[in-house]
Amino acid sequence: MKAIRIHGRGGPDHLVYEEAPRPQPGPGEVLIRVRATAIIANELKWDLTYQTAAGVPRPFPIPGRDLSGVVAETGPGVTALTVGEAVYALIAFGRDGAAAEYVIALPSELAPRPRALDDTQAAAVPLSALTAWQALFVHGGLSSGQTALIHGGAGGVGSFAVQFARWAGARVITTASARHADFLRELGADEVIDYATTRFEEVVHDVDVVFDTVGGDTLARSWGVVKPGGALISVVSPAPTNQAARDDIRFIWFIVEPSGAQLREIEAVLDAGKVRPIVEQVFPLAQTRQAFETATGHPRGKIVVTVS
Repeated sequence: MKAIRIHGRGGPDHLVYEEAPRPQPGPGEVLIRVRATAIIANELKWDLTYQTAAGVPRPFPIPGRDLSGVVAETGPGVTALTVGEAVYALIAFGRDGAAAEYVIALPSELAPRPRALDDTQAAAVPLSALTAWQALFVHGGLSSGQTALIHGGAGGVGSFAVQFARWAGARVITTASARHADFLRELGADEVIDYATTRFEEVVHDVDVVFDTVGGDTLARSWGVVKPGGALISVVSPAPTNQAARDDIRFIWFIVEPSGAQLREIEAVLDAGKVRPIVEQVFPLAQTRQAFETATGHPRGKIVVTVS
């Protein structure tokens, strides 16, 4: 099969489009014919891109956590999926990914592809939407009538977070560059703060949930805007060691987990037209290197790679 494999740790210049062995599904596994995947700009920096979950190095790993495709074959013991079924998924870290014509997935990772989306759109959903869903609802407990502050609202994760928070009935405030203001209001933001001209902590107070996708100084300044009993959630870094902890709020740093069950919930929201994926640009598999280079420029939404 054709695949993108990583020949050495580093940046996109180590990506090679070449022939690779087609994987075979073992017990409890599913072989997926990939239609599209999406770019994660930082994936080439992560340890789990180059090793298994147990820390064993993997030669010539294949990137790509997001997946949209069809079931090509099921391994022994898999009864809930049928060949030809259209699916989408977030593939767990520490395994070969979906920047290839075929990939192995687990039934627990898979969900039916939303009927409202094609493969290119569906590939932009899993990692970003699951990250936003888990941050706001699993860890943050966001509910109708509350206020959410979302840092980096125009990105792949942030654009889903803005839409999910609006769908949940929350008041939505987001930080972004001024050029994204109209776009974010269209997605449902009630207020867009230009981080280049305004310090958000001077105009925002008593927020129920802060969702940080930026880190650094933005995370450090976010502690003061959370109301007592609220939550500060980051997917970038743990709390800084020099940050005085507040015992009247919850701080959560987490790494997104694959979940076919949650993707089914997200599927219903997508098919109802309440939320939509944002695809900035599409590349063919052979141009995955260029796709990674483009993703470093802070695009709106996701960069997608079509495989077939």
